[in-house]
Amino acid sequence: MDISERLIDLGIFAFRQKNARGTFKPHLSIGFRSNEGRLHTFSIDTTRIPEKYTQPDAYLITHAHGDHHGKSAMLSNRSFCSDKTALALETRYGKQFRGISVEVGDTAYIGDVPVKTYPTEHTVGSTAFYWENDVGTRILVTGDVKDPTHLPECDVLITEANYGDPADLKCHFDDDLEGFKNTFENCDCIAFGAYAFGKAQRTVELLRNIGYNGAIEMEKKTLNLTRLLLDNPGELSDIGGYKDGCVCVVPPHNLGDLPEYISKYTVTGRMNKSQEYPSIQISDHLDAFGLVSMVKTINPEFTIVYHPKGNRPLKFADYLNSMGFESISIDDINNVLSNEFI
Repeated sequence: MDISERLIDLGIFAFRQKNARGTFKPHLSIGFRSNEGRLHTFSIDTTRIPEKYTQPDAYLITHAHGDHHGKSAMLSNRSFCSDKTALALETRYGKQFRGISVEVGDTAYIGDVPVKTYPTEHTVGSTAFYWENDVGTRILVTGDVKDPTHLPECDVLITEANYGDPADLKCHFDDDLEGFKNTFENCDCIAFGAYAFGKAQRTVELLRNIGYNGAIEMEKKTLNLTRLLLDNPGELSDIGGYKDGCVCVVPPHNLGDLPEYISKYTVTGRMNKSQEYPSIQISDHLDAFGLVSMVKTINPEFTIVYHPKGNRPLKFADYLNSMGFESISIDDINNVLSNEFI
């Protein structure tokens, strides 16, 4: 039985679309029927289809990182994400989110399909989507995952594998929480280089978790995002005070603009010896073992691995197959619908 037949048995049609240049649009789409027998299409973390063509029922946006194409999808009234993701998109791109947003944990109806949301803790507001089709197949789309604790079991898992190659040492890591704490406690004035969306909010949460209750200085965009997205960020202020004991969180490329007497560190999930400043490893992803453990816990009948570019989706799918979990990567999906036929 080939891939298409296996998925059809589960009541799903997975396909990719091409744009006007003849190249694949990002990620994939899923066709299925609702319990009422209506045909639906959900597109996952992809750019919009031109309005002159038939639209999907929903553009699912798992989170607001640029490689998940919310900047494009947010302009459609068919987009669907969490309320925090919608806020992040609007703040990052200066455009109005036009779709449906819910608090993570809530359920929204896409037509006659109830779609439940679950936290993944990749970024503030990052969301997994869960629904069932007409034959009772439970479908879960995760996007990137940091903490899979709250994810439900499913029959078809559609997930990412940024660090999904078990044979690659770069895909095995632990967060250096002790190193983060020790670095903070041993510096009079300290600055953490962290990207404005995602890593900066995690850095603030880590600082509060280790007991720091003072002001955290930030540049404007990081400050705005953090105030909007974190429920209890504590005292935040504009960059530039630099008082004794100052703590700053700025984008990594801004570290060099700070006074020399401030100790500088990069908070990163990708350790790189060529980085200008010492690094503290804090990742927003599961590593390879974490991804495998997640799949074992969720226990799907079939897994589709999408994103990122490169061979890690294929490596992860191959590894899951070797463990007895039937899987394919996005590169194995040969069903293609071009815009001319949508």
